[in-house]
Amino acid sequence: MTSTLTRLPRPYQSYVYAYPHKTAYRPLAPRPTLHEVWAGEPRDPLSLYLHIPFCEIRCGFCNLFTRVGAPGDLTTRYLDALTRQAETVRACLGTEHSPRFANAAFGGGTPTFLEAGELIRLCDIAERVMGADLDAIGFSVETSPATATTDRLAVLAGRGATRISLGVQSFDENESRAAVRPQRRADVETALARIRDTAVDVLNIDLIYGIDGQTPASWRYSLDAALAWQPEEIYLYPLYVRPLTGLSRRDRAAADLAWDEQRLRLYREGRDHLLTQGYEQQSMRMFRRIDAPAPGPDDYSCQTDGMIGLGCGARSYTRNLHYSFDYAVSAQEVRAIIDSYTATTDFDRAVVGRAIDADEARRRHLLQSILQADGLPVADYRARFGTEPHTDFPVELARLAERGWLADTGPARLRLSPEGLAYSDAIGPEFFSTAVRAAMAEYELR
Repeated sequence: MTSTLTRLPRPYQSYVYAYPHKTAYRPLAPRPTLHEVWAGEPRDPLSLYLHIPFCEIRCGFCNLFTRVGAPGDLTTRYLDALTRQAETVRACLGTEHSPRFANAAFGGGTPTFLEAGELIRLCDIAERVMGADLDAIGFSVETSPATATTDRLAVLAGRGATRISLGVQSFDENESRAAVRPQRRADVETALARIRDTAVDVLNIDLIYGIDGQTPASWRYSLDAALAWQPEEIYLYPLYVRPLTGLSRRDRAAADLAWDEQRLRLYREGRDHLLTQGYEQQSMRMFRRIDAPAPGPDDYSCQTDGMIGLGCGARSYTRNLHYSFDYAVSAQEVRAIIDSYTATTDFDRAVVGRAIDADEARRRHLLQSILQADGLPVADYRARFGTEPHTDFPVELARLAERGWLADTGPARLRLSPEGLAYSDAIGPEFFSTAVRAAMAEYELR
């Protein structure tokens, strides 16, 4: 019997967390000054992101911009460079229209790789240099079991952190080893207890499905172990084996339909289990406890508002340009980029990026809306662009409807059906522009 997956696009193609993807970025020529980039851009509200590219280990599935360890005084030199960059960015934003940050996040890598005193300095960069009122807006921080120490968590809680996300991935030690993320469950539980002791509003736990050797029973084991802590949020991530990562050296056929079916089955089981346990689905990956506190100010829109990213792995968004620094995955290349960043004294120009024209803006707005469970209010799209989504994307939306991936919500809203959400990672790439597809295909992995 032929699998239904042979008649549909593969469900796991590309994790669409931002558009365009960084592999579509190119060196900018000429390099515009940040004064030019932000001239006339709205600055109320903005999002602030600080990137720390260090981890204690490199997980086998990870293709994030990060390196293992920080020899010598590297973290000090990195924070020195981050301060120089923040001072330059803040000066380029000017004083006539001071920015207002609606949210902030520390990501990586592992921000809590930094010691407690260094985390204080990181918070000072966000508050005293950039002007983000962390106590008023709260902020999110990613951590790991090994670095979620009492002193580090105390700094974050004391400075106003409202969300701490722990990358557990699996509570099964055999699965952790298979994912090249060796850890003891006892250490994970200790880290979770420390986070709960901080009384931070939101605990998030990340879990991964599709690990070698994972079964429905072991998947339920991890789900229930996570639920025992009553986290306000749970993210369920499909395992991807990406080039230049630890797991990519293993023998797995790229067209492994059985693996696709396994991940889809585990996803559905995890989704259905969480829905019966008092959680509501926010996206393919995110589940939020129904009685969880509000996540913070709700006047920021990722579809329309800008973002300032600080650090060599961060990206920034304006209406017309997305920009960052160079990007790589391999350990040698990442180290070289970090070394170049720490030696930089002049941060007043955008280096690498991609211009966002009207067509790309439409694609981004639609993608970042329909890949959320609430979907796209058509009136918002019409107000911004003066057109209708079905007029701009007739072929793509008709295809979703034919597959049964659009919910019956009437003309006022575009929303994916439950099965459409399950195929989010296949839907995203179908809305990529021809130019972005070509740039991604031409990108040289390194």
